[in-house]
Amino acid sequence: MPVIRLHDLHHTHATLLLTKREPIKTVSERLGHANATITMQVYAHLLPGSQREAAELFASLIEREKAR
Repeated sequence: MPVIRLHDLHHTHATLLLTKREPIKTVSERLGHANATITMQVYAHLLPGSQREAAELFASLIEREKAR
């Protein structure tokens, strides 16, 4: 088995949680970061589709409101 450093587990922990859409604030607290900005600076690349998904969600909510 390969040697896995504690630091590697730290990154794996964050990566798995963020790719499953755990809130950034929660992940930041679990990692012991001073604030969520630090977490986003390190891990933002894991969520490249977030803006598109947010835009699509917002559009569907607007459509739903228009249909009322």
